[in-house]
Amino acid sequence: MKAAALVVGLLLVQPLTVRAQAAADPGLEFSPDYVVRLAADMARKPFLSPSEGVPPPWDTLGYDQYRDIRFRRERAIWHGEGRNFELQLLPAGWLFKYPIAVHIVDRGRARPIGADNAMFEFGRLAGQPSAGVMPFSGVRLNGPLNRPAVFDEIVVFQGASYFRALSRGQAYGISARGLAIDTGEQSGEEFPFFRTFWVETPVKNARALVMHALLDSPSTTGAYTFRIAGGAPTTIDVEVQLFPRRDGMRVGVAPLTSMFLFSPIDKSRISDFRRAVHDSDGLAIASASGERVWRPLTNPRRLQVSEFLVHDLAGFGLAQRQRRPADYEDLEAAYERRPSGWIEPRGAWGSGSVHLVEIPSEEEIHDNIVAYWRPREPYQKAQTYRFAYRIVWPDHVPSAPDKAIVRETFSGLANGPDRKSGAVRYAVDFAGPALAGLKDLPEAALSASAGRVDAPVVQRNPSTRGVRVDFLLRPENADLVELRLELKSADKTISEVWLSRWTK
Repeated sequence: MKAAALVVGLLLVQPLTVRAQAAADPGLEFSPDYVVRLAADMARKPFLSPSEGVPPPWDTLGYDQYRDIRFRRERAIWHGEGRNFELQLLPAGWLFKYPIAVHIVDRGRARPIGADNAMFEFGRLAGQPSAGVMPFSGVRLNGPLNRPAVFDEIVVFQGASYFRALSRGQAYGISARGLAIDTGEQSGEEFPFFRTFWVETPVKNARALVMHALLDSPSTTGAYTFRIAGGAPTTIDVEVQLFPRRDGMRVGVAPLTSMFLFSPIDKSRISDFRRAVHDSDGLAIASASGERVWRPLTNPRRLQVSEFLVHDLAGFGLAQRQRRPADYEDLEAAYERRPSGWIEPRGAWGSGSVHLVEIPSEEEIHDNIVAYWRPREPYQKAQTYRFAYRIVWPDHVPSAPDKAIVRETFSGLANGPDRKSGAVRYAVDFAGPALAGLKDLPEAALSASAGRVDAPVVQRNPSTRGVRVDFLLRPENADLVELRLELKSADKTISEVWLSRWTK
């Protein structure tokens, strides 16, 4: 079998079990270096755009029709073998029209999984298959996440280079991506995609599963290794080697994608009975020096891109801090159970910055928030770039024990005469052990890049067992104001640094 056949892997074979396939075809020798060599070789050749591979009538499926095609659980790879993981295949169709190839690696040899309509149950809305074979668009990994005897979803890879995961007790929300290219740039964004997956057969009672993926796009190729461990929280260790096809590539490393419609910081654009609607409510950044930053998310009227220079990055992520049903008053969406996403670099990433892209949105069905790390220097053709990181999917992102965190941010137009001048009132709640032992109220260090801020008022907040900082921003003639606030005691910072942006 030639290497090209392993890459494409879309030749349709007769329905066989994985064991039967192994007996009929011993497969190719496989190691992670194979994916690296494959990516490096592809980068030296012109990009080959994938072709849509969904046979009619499934090529025009709508959302409800696509959801009516379900994988048969008894057909899962390793089903009933006591390996703590089962792999399911996701059908092409609806938004997912580009087929992928999936291979099972067992004892050092890789064999493709052949497309097989018998793997799926076709409901009334989808219609029964009459001709053609439904290819795969992604993979789903299940395991005993919440209960020992029940195999729940842990992670799904589907669509471009997107994947999303769950920890115990959570509901799907935030997603991750393999790579972001030109996100937020006027030239438009490029979406790399995973062409092929190689999934290693886990040992009996395995605690983690290893998966490899080949990334491709007009600008780069890449070899990825994912080590997935479901739990409380679920973690995914990622190792990457990229091979750019062009010079000057502005990449987003370890991108996270989420949804933010509104919160108490700004409801002026959205009329809704709920108190808040979001999968994440803030961007958290940690540096090795100990500084912690919290930037509440917004749904702007026009595209906003923020850049946060970080020396010696320790971590960043999009967090869902509001964890009570009453924070949302939504009985169906369960926003209080959405995971946070936290990126921990492995090794030094060098100079660069965390970028936050906030895209205007009128509906909660759209992911309009992106966060990623951008190296200071653009990537260049004929170079190899290596980096590694861990993605943690917790309820709460890590915080420094000696610093108070921002619990919530509120804002709105000021009352009385101040309203006529366009003044905006902010209230920022801080809480945490760093405030519990203070006899005196901390000092609020507040600054604004433009306009004018009144002296902040600090008072205790019994409901949070912390403090609230209240202040007025007078934008005056400014179109944009960057705000910075932190709590100090004896000239020492004892809180996260709260950052926010006001726009006209």
